Amino acid sequence: MVSPTLAMKKKMTIVLAFFFVLGFTVLIGRLVKLQFIDGAFYQQKALDQQLSVTTINANRGTIYDRNMKPLAQSATVWDVYVSPSYITDDKKSTREEKLNKIASGLSKIINVDEKTIYSKISKKTSYVVLAKKVENDVATLVKEFAKENGYSCIGVVENSKRYYPFNNFASQVIGFTGTDNQGLAGIEAYYDSVLKGVNGRVVTAKNAKGTDMPYDFQDRVEAKDGISLVLTIDEVVQHYLEKNLQSAYVDCKVGVGVTGIVMDVKTGEILAMSTQPSFDPNNPFEITKPTVQQRIASLAGDEQKQAKNEALQDQWQNKAITNPYEPGSTYKIITAAAALNEGVVKETDEFNDPGSINVKGTQFHCWKAGGHGHQTFIEGFENSCNVVFIEVGQRLGVLNTYKYFTAFGLNSKTGIDLPGEAVGISYTDKTMGPVELASISFGQSNTITPIQLITAVAAVANGGKLVQPHVVKEELDSNGNVVKTFGTVVKRQVISEEVSRQMCAIMQKEVTEGTGNNAYVAGYRIGGKTGTSQKLGNEDKNARIASFVGIAPADDPQIAVLLEIDEPHSDNKYGGVIAAPVVGKLLSEILPYLGVEPQYTPEEQAKLDVKTPNLVGMDIDEAIRKLQNDKLNETTIGKGKKVTAQVPESGRPIPRGGRVILYTGNAEIENTITVPNVIGMTPSQANSVISARNLNIEISGTGLSEKGVKAYNQSPSAGQKVAPGTVITVQFRNEDVKVE
Repeated sequence: MVSPTLAMKKKMTIVLAFFFVLGFTVLIGRLVKLQFIDGAFYQQKALDQQLSVTTINANRGTIYDRNMKPLAQSATVWDVYVSPSYITDDKKSTREEKLNKIASGLSKIINVDEKTIYSKISKKTSYVVLAKKVENDVATLVKEFAKENGYSCIGVVENSKRYYPFNNFASQVIGFTGTDNQGLAGIEAYYDSVLKGVNGRVVTAKNAKGTDMPYDFQDRVEAKDGISLVLTIDEVVQHYLEKNLQSAYVDCKVGVGVTGIVMDVKTGEILAMSTQPSFDPNNPFEITKPTVQQRIASLAGDEQKQAKNEALQDQWQNKAITNPYEPGSTYKIITAAAALNEGVVKETDEFNDPGSINVKGTQFHCWKAGGHGHQTFIEGFENSCNVVFIEVGQRLGVLNTYKYFTAFGLNSKTGIDLPGEAVGISYTDKTMGPVELASISFGQSNTITPIQLITAVAAVANGGKLVQPHVVKEELDSNGNVVKTFGTVVKRQVISEEVSRQMCAIMQKEVTEGTGNNAYVAGYRIGGKTGTSQKLGNEDKNARIASFVGIAPADDPQIAVLLEIDEPHSDNKYGGVIAAPVVGKLLSEILPYLGVEPQYTPEEQAKLDVKTPNLVGMDIDEAIRKLQNDKLNETTIGKGKKVTAQVPESGRPIPRGGRVILYTGNAEIENTITVPNVIGMTPSQANSVISARNLNIEISGTGLSEKGVKAYNQSPSAGQKVAPGTVITVQFRNEDVKVE
C-alpha cells in the first residue's frame, strides 16, 4: 500500500507540471504574438525612436506671363524648430535652466513672445515648430545661437515661400497660397495639384539625444518639383487694363468696383483680367479698401470677425467670373446677331419708336423721352433704342431667343480654367412669357457674368464660333520643357460668317455715329456697344451698372474688351459717357503695343499730333528750320548758339502748329506758367485757352465732331506751375450720350 505522503507528492508533481506546461504555453504564445502578430507594431515603435524623417519640400512651379515674366515664384525660407525631449540635465545646467535660456535667446531672434516659446518647449514632445518661413538672415542667427550654446535640440528646416513680384498685379487671377503652400485662390488653387509637386523625404538614424548615429544609415527619396505655368496674360496689357480701371474707379466715385477683361476673340486667350480694388497676394489677409477697414474697426468680437471674413472673401473674388449682372444694352449685340442670323430682320427694316411700347399691360419706355421716331434697324442699334429691340425680340420669339441664349453659352459656365465660375439666373423657354421676352431683348431680367458676355461677343466678332476662354497657355517641367499646350477649343458655330461681318460693321457704326462715340480712337476701327442697367433687387433704386463692350479692329477683329462699372456715384452714370471713353483710352494703348497699325482717314490725318523732334545740341538756326519743316512754332530763350534744353521734351506728342520752347546758353527752364482750368470746355475752347498761355494741348478721347464733346480730365491739373511749352493732356467725352 502506497503511503499518503507519496500519493500527495505525485499529485503535487502533476499539478506543478500542469502549471509549468500551461505557463510555458502562455509564454510561447506571447512570444509568437510578439514576434509574428505584433512584431510590425513594436518594430515601428522602435524605429520611430531610432529614426528621424525629414521632409524634402518640392519646389512649387513658377507662374509666368505669356512672355515669360515671373508673376509668382517660390524662394527658400526656413522653419525654426526645437526637440524638447532632447533637452535634459547635464553637468553644466539643469533642464529648467536650458529651457529658460532657449526661450529667452530665440525670442529675440524670431520675434516670438518668450512665454509662448517656453510654454511650447517645456512639454516633452519630440518636435515643435516655433516659427515658420523665416528669411535666411534669421535662420543664420538661429543656427549660430544653437552652435554657440551647444544646443543640438534647436534647428532649422528648409521650406519655401511664395512671392508675387508685381504685388497687386492680376491678383484675382493669380490668387495666393496659404502657410502650407497650398493654393487658396485663383490659378494657385485651380492648378494646385500641378503646381505643388510631390515632397520627398530623408530617413536617418538618431540616438537618444537626437544626433546622428555613429553608423551610416540613410534612406532618401527625392522631391519632384511642381510644374510651371505660362499664362495667356500679357503683363503689359494687364498693366494698361489695371491703370485704366483704377482711374475709372476714382473718377466715377465707384461704390462697388470696376471689372475689365481683354480677350483674343479667335483663340479665347485672356490677355488681361482685373477687378479694382484688388489686393496684394503677398499679404492677402490685409483689407485694402479704406472704407471697409474703417467699418470693420468700428465693430467688435464675433461681429468684427465675421465682417472681416466677408470682406476678405469679397476682395479675393474674381468678379469677372463670379458676379452675374444685368448686361443692359450691351446684350443688344446678342439680340441683333440672333435676329439677323434667323432672317427675321434686315439692316434696312424700318421701325417706329413713339417713346414706349405696351406688352401685355406692361409699359416699356425708351431712354429718350418722346422716342426716336422712324428709324432703320441699324439706326435703332446706334441709338440703343429699347422699343426697336423689343419688337425685334418679338420677331425672334421665345424659342429662338432661348435657343441663341443657350447657343452663345449664356446659361452655362464658359469652362474657363479658374475657380468659382458662376452662372446667372435666366428664363427658359418654359418660363419666358411675352413680358419677360421684351425685357430680355434689351438686356434686363436675365443675369450673366462678364466672362460669359465677352465670350459671346467674341463669337459674334470672330466669324460666329463660340470659343472657350482660358488663362493658361502652357505647362513646363522643372527644366523648362513644354509638357502640355492649351490650344483653342471651339465649342460650336453660333452664327454665320456673313452675319458676323454684318455685326462687326454695325458695331463700328455704333462708335462712329452712335452712343459709343466716346470709344473712338483715331486710326483704328473700333466697334462696340454701350450699356446702362438697373441693379434689380438692390435696396438703392438708383444703383446702376455702366458698361461698354468693344471689338478691334472692327474690320478684322483681334481682341474684345469689356468694362463694367458697378455703382458709379459720379454725376453721369451712363455707359456711353463714363465706360466708353475708358475703353477707348485702353484700346489706344493696347492696339499699338499688339502691333496693329493705325489707318488714318484724311480727316484724322489733318488732326494728328506730331512728335517733338530731338533738338538738344543742334545749332539754333538748324533747330528752327527743323521745327518749321515739321509745321511747329518756336520761342527761343537765351542768347547762345546751341540748344541746351527744350520743352516739350523729345518724343512728346503736340498738335500741328504747336509751340516748342528752345533754351540756349545758360538759360534755365523755369516753372512760371499757371495751368488753366479747361474742364467743361469743348476741344476748340480748350485749345484756345491753353495756347494763349504759351502751352501745348494733347487732345485725347474725342471723335471728329465736337457736338456735345466736353473736357472731363486734364493733366497737369489746373493751378500747377509749369514751364512754357509744357503739354497739357486733356481728355474729352461726349456728355450728351444718355442711354438706359
